Amino acid sequence: MRQPLVEQTMCNNEATAMVFGAIQKPFSSKKVKFPELKRQEVLIEISYSTICTSDLHTFYGRRNAHTPSVLGHEVIGKVVLLAEGGVNDYFGNSLKIGDLVTWSVYAHDHNGKMAKKGFPQKSEDLFKYGHEEMTQNNALNGGFATHCHLRAGTDIFKIPKNINAKEATPLNCTHATIAGAIRLAGDVTGKNVLVIGAGMLGLSACAMSKYASANNVTSMDIDPDRMALAKKFGADQALDASLKTEEIISKAKEWDGIDLVIDTSGSPDAMEKGLEILNIGGISIWVGAVYSQRDFSFNAEQIVRRLLTIKGLHNYKPEDLAFAIEFLEISKNQYPFESLVAEEYPLEKLDEAFEIANTSGKYRIGVKP
Repeated sequence: MRQPLVEQTMCNNEATAMVFGAIQKPFSSKKVKFPELKRQEVLIEISYSTICTSDLHTFYGRRNAHTPSVLGHEVIGKVVLLAEGGVNDYFGNSLKIGDLVTWSVYAHDHNGKMAKKGFPQKSEDLFKYGHEEMTQNNALNGGFATHCHLRAGTDIFKIPKNINAKEATPLNCTHATIAGAIRLAGDVTGKNVLVIGAGMLGLSACAMSKYASANNVTSMDIDPDRMALAKKFGADQALDASLKTEEIISKAKEWDGIDLVIDTSGSPDAMEKGLEILNIGGISIWVGAVYSQRDFSFNAEQIVRRLLTIKGLHNYKPEDLAFAIEFLEISKNQYPFESLVAEEYPLEKLDEAFEIANTSGKYRIGVKP
């Protein structure tokens, strides 16, 4: 019987990384010696990864990326090595060998200028897992490997025992991002929310809006199947995104209009429509516009006279990941998040996993060493 890949590499003090070298070229398997840990660093034995849409954008050339690199940032794993002196998690508790953890998608200087301004995700020294160049001294920095080397400045969180791998792995991307959107929206209690886009982010936004005590949640998408699925994740109703603005406003009157829009689509047409739909004093949070699109167009007088607010979110704060974990721990039995990871593949079949993720329309494909 073939020994599990993680056991093989642990015995030899080396990891296996699946290296992204060029657009749409097969991943190459590479052996990497375990790093010598510096202060506050951790070595993780990866338990599970999922293929995020941004991984697909990189692999298929829809966005620029460093090469060679180890992709993958939606990842969980167990602590196998700790730097001398120990390492604490986000809450100040000591990490122990064997702890199952997730971590912020980036490492940063917690005392840096941008962190003190309240924008740690824009720190000058930002190091993003699954996005950095693979070098001799910085090789295990992504999720599609047997191990991941966590740098100092990474916010690490223990995973509650009642959350399984398929539920937990998207926490540090999808759910943390939406937690950031909810934070930017302020008090959601009693408000009516429109979530544009029913992808992974959109489903999380529907469920988390309900968790934050929204009065009514509407999902809007162009895909009937996704519209129907959104109702299993907290949406009270779903609207066809192809409807005219006037039709949507008329329908929304049934529940007293829309106070908050969370756009996960990144579509300028959708974002413009979202602003037109908003009630007076409404807020629109944009999280989906992370790729090149046409310029946005809207009448500035309408923003002024209708007291509208637009906020953008790119990545998130560590506190948002803490909120996302709390949300999932409490709400997991209400929503079938586990079902969104449709299939899983062993690490050595990563090429096949990416092909399925790109062509199947599934929300997530799992990867397991």
